[in-house]
Amino acid sequence: MGGEKIVAGLIAAAGAHWLAGCGQARPLTVGSKNFTEQVILGEIVAQHVSLRLSQRVDRKLNLGGTLLAHHALVKGDLALYPEYTGTALTAILKLPLSSDPDAVFAKVKAEYLARFNVHWLDPLGFNNTFAMVIRGADARKYQIESLSDAARHANGWTLGVGYEFQRRRDGLAGLLKTYKLPLKRRPHPMDLGLLYKALEQKQVDMVAANATDGLLSVLDVKILKDDKRYFPPYQASLAVRADALAKHPPLKRTLEQLSGLFSDEIMRTLNYQVDGKHLPVSEVAITFLRASKLLA
Repeated sequence: MGGEKIVAGLIAAAGAHWLAGCGQARPLTVGSKNFTEQVILGEIVAQHVSLRLSQRVDRKLNLGGTLLAHHALVKGDLALYPEYTGTALTAILKLPLSSDPDAVFAKVKAEYLARFNVHWLDPLGFNNTFAMVIRGADARKYQIESLSDAARHANGWTLGVGYEFQRRRDGLAGLLKTYKLPLKRRPHPMDLGLLYKALEQKQVDMVAANATDGLLSVLDVKILKDDKRYFPPYQASLAVRADALAKHPPLKRTLEQLSGLFSDEIMRTLNYQVDGKHLPVSEVAITFLRASKLLA
């Protein structure tokens, strides 16, 4: 009898394995690029889909840069991944920059569907664009709220910038042309991880950061308003293959439950929980879903 049970168990397991490779039982693959924010978003999506739809989900998080993630999506190695409107517009579609967030989203959405058969869902709710940041004490002392205020600051500025910001079309050269910031000396290029330390230690007076950097939620700093709308929008959204939506009819509605749930401040906090407090990404993701009333 014991041998018969083992054989029956093996047959059942083989049948289950075969079924898993067919139709709806095939896993849905969620991807992300290779930085903290992307991995957090990918994990939130993976957990949400898995729990809401009882759907098997494979994760290909921390894939690499924009081109690698996009290629994996178009090739079919991914069903979806989070992307940013400004990145899609310039890096993938090679279209001119625009400062109108609604126009950029509409253009990206239409072009992705036409070129790649990929849907862009409604934005998640935050905008990870560049942000010019100064010390909070300086902002209060000189009453500086915006980049135009900074341009009128007679003492001038020492800028700290990342290497990529120096050469991007939407980076340093255009910023200086738009706002004519008075500089004490040439901008100081450095690794992104050193920017806030340099600002805190007064090696520089202003840095080019990202709007959802985790440290912005805990440091005494001021994000200057881009009042001339120089920086293009980088709204986060989910790019999803059309065939994935067709194979999984409830998927679109489930994913759209995440649309609008985030803000710049929420994303900063999530990033800091991973980068600053070193909490596991899976824990940060499930805590967010519970707080958002998407989990019981």
